Amino acid sequence: MTALGANANQLTILLVQFATLYRGQERLQMSTRSGEFVTLRELREEVGRDAARFFYIQRKSEQHLDFDLELAKSQVNANPVYYIQYAHARIASVFRELAEKHLSWNYTQAILSKLENAYEQALLVTISRYPEVIEQAAQVYEPHQLTYYLIDLAKDFHTYYNEVKFLVTDDELRNARLSLIAAVQQVLRNGLKLIGVSAPEVM
Repeated sequence: MTALGANANQLTILLVQFATLYRGQERLQMSTRSGEFVTLRELREEVGRDAARFFYIQRKSEQHLDFDLELAKSQVNANPVYYIQYAHARIASVFRELAEKHLSWNYTQAILSKLENAYEQALLVTISRYPEVIEQAAQVYEPHQLTYYLIDLAKDFHTYYNEVKFLVTDDELRNARLSLIAAVQQVLRNGLKLIGVSAPEVM
């Protein structure tokens, strides 16, 4: 599937591979010879722009894509788009709760040495990999590397979220933990923006 667009200054060529579509376990029957196929526009209308973009970018350009329509529309952890966006939204909810409880957060006074547990150390390591992932993906023209990274970061955050409290009474620990998850949120938002996927604050 090839789309061409041009004006006086540029020519843009977009190549989109054919994919095998499923609804759960059921494979959709398609044939280009008989004219039975689903266009990318129809796919985007059914599953949404974010899911359509992410599922395509998640595969190498030369790798065949099995596209599960039901998974792409679902709000479950197995759906990578939902999983990443939900991490971003969860962090936003923590800061809304911070405001509702009239607690403070001062990132300029965050003492990162307070981040001592294994979950915090894992997040710090994963966040530190972001520039390297971006550089590597750009050098070898493999944007799917960024999608894998965002899934890893979301996984580390969800694990952290389930294990610790952020709005603790200890001001120094609260500043450190909120600064950490704010950094996670920023990286998630930046990474999603690079691949053209939204970062909602409420889900």
